[in-house]
Amino acid sequence: MESLTPHDALIITDIQNDFLPGGEMGISDGQEILPILLAYIERFHTHHLSIFLTRDWHPPTHCSFRNQGGPWPTHCVVGTSGSLPPSNFDVPASAVIIYKAIDPDREAYSAFQHTDLNRHLHALGIRRLFIGGLATDYCVLNTVKDALALGYTVYLLVDGIKSVDRQPNDGHLATQTMFDLGALPFRLEMLAA
Repeated sequence: MESLTPHDALIITDIQNDFLPGGEMGISDGQEILPILLAYIERFHTHHLSIFLTRDWHPPTHCSFRNQGGPWPTHCVVGTSGSLPPSNFDVPASAVIIYKAIDPDREAYSAFQHTDLNRHLHALGIRRLFIGGLATDYCVLNTVKDALALGYTVYLLVDGIKSVDRQPNDGHLATQTMFDLGALPFRLEMLAA
């Protein structure tokens, strides 16, 4: 069992309608992790610990879009319903939203890329990060890689991630990469009350 400390923070990446079934880039069964992530959020909130939620927040002409020469369909455009979390994904008002990929000419899969996340974490004295969300093989992978490179201890919420799997096995390979780099597997039942 792992006890939470004031030096811990929760990072949940990209729980947005466009990444859930029915969205522009809906991830198969993506909705299945929502209750687990909400349970993590509740546990961190109960202990008055930091919670960060990331959102893709693209301008309409973002370079990642196919109509701009990128690999993805248009998604998570600022202010659209697709850019928002589902209505049943209730989070505390104290949670900090990190908006990423806001520059039309720069992609940003990692929550640390061109954001103030690292500055926030340093100011709070955070040393350990618990990371989950969508998608395993893109934003989770790159956020974990950057967190490890910055010296944080990282727990990967293996019960709170789902992958795009553009190629079969992408999610599994991404998960293995994160473990090889030093991320530690974590499940909700491992969290002490």
